[in-house]
Parts: sequence; structure tokens; C-alpha cells
Amino acid sequence: MNQPPFPRLLVANRGEIAVRVIRACRELGIESVAVYSEPDRLAPHVLQADLSVPIGPARATESYLDGGKLIAAARQTNAEAIHPGYGFLAENPDFARAVGEAGLVFIGPPPEAIAAMGDKTRARTLMQDAGVPVVPGSDAVTGGQDAAAAARDIGFPLMLKAAAGGGGKGMRIVRALDELEPALNRARSEAEQAFGDPRVYLERFLERPRHIEIQVLADGFGTVVHLGERECSIQRRHQKLIEESPSPVVDEALRERMGRVAIEAARAVGYQGAGTVEFLFVDGEFYFLEMNTRIQVEHPVTELVTGVDLVQEQIRVAAGSPLGWEPDPGWPLGHAIECRIGGEDPFNGFLPSAGRITELEAPAGPGVRWDSGISAGYEVGLHYDPLLAKLVVHGADRLQAINRMRRSLEELHVAGIITTQSFHLAVMEEPDFLAGRLSIEYVDDHPDLLRDADLPLLEAAAIAAVLLEEERRDTPRPESARTDGRPRVRQLSGWQRAGVTDGAGWGRRS
Repeated sequence: MNQPPFPRLLVANRGEIAVRVIRACRELGIESVAVYSEPDRLAPHVLQADLSVPIGPARATESYLDGGKLIAAARQTNAEAIHPGYGFLAENPDFARAVGEAGLVFIGPPPEAIAAMGDKTRARTLMQDAGVPVVPGSDAVTGGQDAAAAARDIGFPLMLKAAAGGGGKGMRIVRALDELEPALNRARSEAEQAFGDPRVYLERFLERPRHIEIQVLADGFGTVVHLGERECSIQRRHQKLIEESPSPVVDEALRERMGRVAIEAARAVGYQGAGTVEFLFVDGEFYFLEMNTRIQVEHPVTELVTGVDLVQEQIRVAAGSPLGWEPDPGWPLGHAIECRIGGEDPFNGFLPSAGRITELEAPAGPGVRWDSGISAGYEVGLHYDPLLAKLVVHGADRLQAINRMRRSLEELHVAGIITTQSFHLAVMEEPDFLAGRLSIEYVDDHPDLLRDADLPLLEAAAIAAVLLEEERRDTPRPESARTDGRPRVRQLSGWQRAGVTDGAGWGRRS
């Protein structure tokens, strides 16, 4: 067996990404250390790790966002490296710097690269200097007069964006000059609350673009490669819901062109490790949006169409190893789709759903991957991001991948809370999605995806639920039968199932 890159590594995260990193460590022969807040003491990532350390109460600022506690836990367990996953402190240059100063290895890019790409206005300037196409925009504006002058140069409609942020925080669309000042005040206030930095900048608003990103890997010896693109256009409030690779609109020539630009973007900041360069794509042209200096939630679709374990590559590069391989000219291999399964009610404004998971049956079979941070009996709270798991499938082509995803979603059963499963099923049968007609406005353009079924169907479901419950009480059932009274063979179509709601004995919509 080869010498592991590190004897022991601490995973500074929770949920499915912590489980994902622990699995990569096990394959590399690395002992893993989990950290956990009080509610997570029996979470899957804790149970799967070789060692675990408590780091505080539920509040993230007193546990997963407390860099001092994370570094102390690594020292306590003699871990040599820290993998931050995504979210929390993954893109915090101060934490990355503190890890290095403590004599530990940060599994990620240098702090300077994180800082450069974390400041959106600075990143725009760096990309322009590197010849990367960017959306026309401004530097950070300090007030209404600055903003008005910049708006006149850029033209309407335009977008206000937080200079220090991401994830949709501090973003406002402005379509006329009289909307600018109130939108600016709201954007500055939201940016201050979310990032501690009120600076915002202006950018031309592109109508219905696609969101396409390029995965890059870079080692410490000057090698930077790209692993193709991911289509991430299906979003809600700038949060991705479904991703796929390859994109339905990217051909080999465009892939190579976008890949070269992404490589130049990574080189411009001295990047190392796994990173993602994100673009807006409209009318055949693409524009730099931002660079995520970490592993992405949607990284599995790239792994499935390339065969590269991105998390293991992250760890090897951080340990000082060269990439040692070239991208395969035959990539992408088939087609992959990922659905993010969240503890949210898609028919009620995606409100978070909390409670105990009483039953969990994960899909399986050819080409199915289930990356999960949950298990039966797990208590889902409201303290953290609602992402519970990722259902990822791989097929020979896009149609097979869609059919495989539909089948897998039908197999998935989560009882005790409401999840986004039914929304994803509806998308898999929606004509525009099937045809690859996507944009970042896809969800807004298809409001029927977020509506319950018609009242007659609901009434029929309620009646069926009562009858099923009566039958359940009168008829002994084998151990394998569902405890919520639902039949295993479902007669409704996937679209109809998307609208079935709770009823006595029917179980929660999931």
C-alpha cells in the first residue's frame, strides 16, 4: 500500500460533505477526525470517522465557525491537516492562514488566492488584467451619486452585488434610475449583515443567461488543468438546485475555449487545489461571474464523467504531490445529473422542514450515487443549511441520465420530514428541462413546479389514506412493509405524486 499523504486529517465540517471527505481519507489510508456540535453528536459523519471531538453548542459561531476550536481539535488529536469542505470557513483566508501558522496543512488554495477571489471587485480587476471576459460593471460604489454615475455608464437593467459576498446575499436587480437608491440602501444593509462589509458594485444584468462553471485542478508545480463544465442554471434565489455535466449547449470547441479561460483565471491568482470558475452564458458568449476557491457541492457530476476523485486530488496536492496525469481527450464520459435533496417544502416557499427522520430508503442500482449526511433516526434541526443529501446519477447520454434520475427519485423514501424530492421529480418530467432549454430564471418561469396538485387529487389522496390506514390496522403486515401506510407500488404518475400531501396514515409528502 502506498504511503498516505497524511497520517491523520481533521474534517472541519458536517453533513454529507464531511462524510464524503471521510470516505476519501479511508481510501487513501488516512485516519479521519470528525468535529461535532451538540446536536450532531450522533450524526453519520461522527459515527463514520476514526476519531471525533466535540466543539460546542448548536450555534455555528460557537462551533463550526470557531476556527480556534477547530485548530485546537486538530492539535488535540495529532492531525496534520484540516479539510474545510464547503461553506463555514472553507473560503475564509484568515482561517486558512491560521491553520498554516499553527503548523498544519490547509486542504485548499493559498490564503492569498482565497482573498483575491473572495473580494468580487478585486477579482473582476484581476480577471480583466488576465484577459478573462467579464460582465461590464463598476468598482465598489460608496453612495448614491457614485452609483448613479456608474449606472449611466453601464446602462439598465443592472445588478447590485455585494463586493465581499456570494450566494445571492446583497443582490438586487435595478431596471430604472429611480429604483437605484432604495435598492442600493437595501443591498448595502444586507451585505453588511451577511459579510460585515457594506460595499456593493454594479454589473450589467444579463437577461436569462445560463450558469455554466468549469472545474479546475492545480498543483504546486505550475500545472493547471480543467475537467470540463457543469450546467448549474436551475436555481432559486441564486442557490443551485440541480446540476449536470456536460451542459446541453456546450460543444467540444466551446468547452476548450471556456477551459482555457478558466485555467488563465486560476493562474492569475496562483491557485492550488480544486476550484471552480463560474460563468454566465448568453447568446453564445460567456462572462466571468466568480471563482469558488473550494470543492463545490456539485463536484460529483464531474467525478462521474471523468473518473477523477476530486477530493483525493485536493488532499494529494495539499500534501505536495504533482497531479501526474493529463485530462483525457475522451471526457466527458456519458452524462451525470445531481439533485440536491434538502429538508425544505418546495410547495410552501421552500420553508425549512425539521424533525426526526423515521424511515430512510436510499435509491440504488446501476449508475446511482447517494451522498448523504442523514440516516433513519437522525434529527434534522434548523441550525444549519437544509441540504441533507445529494442524489447523483450517471448514464450513457442525457436521456438515460434523466430516466435514471426519475427512477431513483421514485425509489427514494424519506419519512418524518418534508424534502425537495417531489420538486425534482416534477423537473425531470418538465418539457423545457427535457429539451435542455434552461436559464437561471428557469424556476421563476415554471411556477407550476412549485404548486400542489389540483384539489380533486388531494381529496382522492386523503380518501385513499384513510382507507389504507383502516386496512393497515386490520391486516398484519410483514416487517418490510412501510410504517406510514403507503403502498410500495405507487399508481400515480411522478407529476401527480409531486402534489400528494399529508393525510391520516399517508405519510408526509417527500
